[in-house]
Amino acid sequence: MNEKIGETLVRIDAIKPFQVEDVLRAQATGDNRLFGEIAIEFGYINDEVLKNYVEAKVAW
Repeated sequence: MNEKIGETLVRIDAIKPFQVEDVLRAQATGDNRLFGEIAIEFGYINDEVLKNYVEAKVAW
């Protein structure tokens, strides 16, 4: 599965599409951090959501 993290998180209802856009906008304006790091800082997800995503991605 080649789904991007933002797409996956939207699909599982862990984040809203406008929040994905906020994170991508931050990256586009020079924030070099990973999607998950920015989403956590913005308060859109927490460490547990990111950990579960990574574990599921590895299992795929």
